[in-house]
Amino acid sequence: MKASSNATQGILLMLAAVVLLSTMDALAKLLTTRFDVFQVVWARYAGQTLVAVVLLAPRLLSLLRTKHLGLQLLRSAFLFLATMCFFYSLSFMGLAEATAVMNLNPILLTLGAAAILGEKLGPFRIIGIAVALTGALIVIRPGSAVFSWVSLLPLVAGSFYAAYSLTTRFLGRDESVWTSFLYTALVGTLGASFLAPSVWTPPSASDWGLMLLLGCVGAAAQILLIKALTVSEAGLVAPFGYAGVIFAPIWGMVLFNATPDGATLLGSAVIVGAGLFIWARERANAKRAATAAAPPP
Repeated sequence: MKASSNATQGILLMLAAVVLLSTMDALAKLLTTRFDVFQVVWARYAGQTLVAVVLLAPRLLSLLRTKHLGLQLLRSAFLFLATMCFFYSLSFMGLAEATAVMNLNPILLTLGAAAILGEKLGPFRIIGIAVALTGALIVIRPGSAVFSWVSLLPLVAGSFYAAYSLTTRFLGRDESVWTSFLYTALVGTLGASFLAPSVWTPPSASDWGLMLLLGCVGAAAQILLIKALTVSEAGLVAPFGYAGVIFAPIWGMVLFNATPDGATLLGSAVIVGAGLFIWARERANAKRAATAAAPPP
């Protein structure tokens, strides 16, 4: 019963995180029309640091203590690089297109989790990878007039994000959610603070409000995501990250009057289908293994 409860909780937390992450991405794209990407990334992490300080002030020093300092720093660096790559892509790509390619990360996460556990890369996984990459190519369209090297950045971001999710899952076994949250905020703010001053543009009062909202929404999303990956298996909750494919086009139409074209919709469907195919196979294999290991009645 507890395992079932944890699975449900993890799925709901992941869905809530995806809603907030898609909102954060929409705000980031809006801000990149007026500010350099480095400044927008700084706003995203500085806002999370502010939230962390307000929420965790009495426990900051104790939460900074960690058994895995190197892994915490590496994990935070993975997310920082993912954010940099994805926000930069938003300066040149539509929200729906960038999100579609970024959504390869649940497949990478599922396969990475399997690799860490020592499972074999069977033919169905290989088929799923090939199909998902085909979907990404449909969206990116290399060789066409709409292709640019920037189109590959969401794929790079997805790879960093999968690495971040895997390390989050590992650290969740014996680290506080708040410790991981705090390190993510501090490392991201420190890194962005080195980059932002050279491109700084003074924001207006309304822009400061958007930047603060960006940071707060990103902070809330990270809390939910870390919790989801802590209470449930990474391979179980990963497919629900595809909900971002639904919300990104909505934000694109509402804020930027951008309707995804047929290739983007087709590629998104292919990527999501491949991810769900791999997930279904993984769950079926896990059930068969559990049944085989169960003692006879």
